[in-house]
Amino acid sequence: MSEVDPRYEQALAEASDEVGLPSYYRSCVRPIVNAPPERWPRCCGGGCEPCNEVLSEVARRVLAKLQAAR
Repeated sequence: MSEVDPRYEQALAEASDEVGLPSYYRSCVRPIVNAPPERWPRCCGGGCEPCNEVLSEVARRVLAKLQAAR
């Protein structure tokens, strides 16, 4: 998704709120959503903020919301 899609933005906002991801990290989710799931980042155990698992969970929820809206 290269252009701003209002459906994507709404799904991203909802998914981020559900998981507790601050709005200033939302841009980190777009590349994950665009990648195949097997290439999504995993937790490295380094205490990163946000953890890659959180970003991947938001991406999963975004895709589920977009699929449900079809």
